[in-house]
Amino acid sequence: MIPELFKIGPITLHSFGLMAMLGFLIPSLIMRGEFRRNKIDPDFASTIAVAAIIGGFIGARLYYIIEHWQDFLRDPVSMIFSGAGLVWYGGFFGGAAAVIYIIKRNKLPVLSTVDLIAPLLMLGYAFGRGGCLLSGDGDYGPPSDLPWAMAFPKGIVPTAVPVHPTPIYNILLTMIFFAIIWKVRMRNFPSGTIFGMCLIAGGVERFVTEFWRNTPKLAFGWMTLAQIFSVILILIGSYIIIEARKHSLSPMPARAMKTKQSA
Repeated sequence: MIPELFKIGPITLHSFGLMAMLGFLIPSLIMRGEFRRNKIDPDFASTIAVAAIIGGFIGARLYYIIEHWQDFLRDPVSMIFSGAGLVWYGGFFGGAAAVIYIIKRNKLPVLSTVDLIAPLLMLGYAFGRGGCLLSGDGDYGPPSDLPWAMAFPKGIVPTAVPVHPTPIYNILLTMIFFAIIWKVRMRNFPSGTIFGMCLIAGGVERFVTEFWRNTPKLAFGWMTLAQIFSVILILIGSYIIIEARKHSLSPMPARAMKTKQSA
């Protein structure tokens, strides 16, 4: 793979950085259109995106520290400020908490607003996994002799042995779910339904693809920590959909909503 795309003097463009930037910019631009369609200030999309990045980074680092608690106790400064050690589920929960806080602070309906945002998080996640694939950062799976198995001799975590290209599995499943949810999002669902669908889709995607990753098994001899969190996401998503239907929460009204910008 290609961890570094090119270098100009002291400046290096990394493939993961490029894909992460695209995973931020493209969903943000689409979010502006979705907000405009629903009579929300489109500039609020930038506030949401920044909150997701900051909250996601903090959550990802905290998750990594918890996973490597003994290493943290030995060298806490290095663990906190290292550029490595970001875990997706930690980033998801941290980013979600930050986004919900910003939505509530700006007095927007939480479930209706996250219905607009959640599918775009899936799109951003797919770009991020593209970065994992291009950089060969070790998110691939065990050795394989399947026709599509790939080696990563120049990856950040190199391997000359063909392995399961797990990021491709992540991308394919995520984009299938994204396409389905994006197509049905305009239907008159109770508020929170799309958000619940995205949680279920994200949980199913990660639960399935974990079978082709080199992740420690923590439960029942086969279940990883990510799969445990996946089950939790599926349950939460199902609960949100059931409650939304039970209480017949109304969709976001198509009226002008003025939002104040939050730092």
